Amino acid sequence: MSTAASSHPTAGHGPLAWLARAEAWLDARGKPAWIITMVAAFILVWPVGLALLVYMIWSGKLACKTNTMRRGRCGLGGTRSTGNSAFDAYRADTIARLEREQDEFESFLQRLRDARDKAEFDQFMAERARAAATADDDGTAPEDSPNKA
Repeated sequence: MSTAASSHPTAGHGPLAWLARAEAWLDARGKPAWIITMVAAFILVWPVGLALLVYMIWSGKLACKTNTMRRGRCGLGGTRSTGNSAFDAYRADTIARLEREQDEFESFLQRLRDARDKAEFDQFMAERARAAATADDDGTAPEDSPNKA
């Protein structure tokens, strides 16, 4: 046996080698196989289903790829060729344009949030300055003064 074969995770003959082989088998069949196995385990023996769910979350087997998640297709296909190169090029251009527009819109929303936060902060500081000026005019110490008795 070569070193490459013995270092392979499914090559062991120990008591838990069947788990490594099962994981490799499910990985070869993709995310739907993992989900079906988890649901079946929940139905048959719920603690095993719960353990599978925890493992799938911990290992990232349920994670979406960033570029497919943005299009709402978490792990379900992606962009496959239709066979029509003109349509595929149009679709790729349209998706790229929509992603740019989404990025621009998200940055616009962030600028709006920043402007709103700044306006609220400026209003707070103006009210605080008015309160301090009023307290000074009355001859009383402002609330934040360290000399307050």
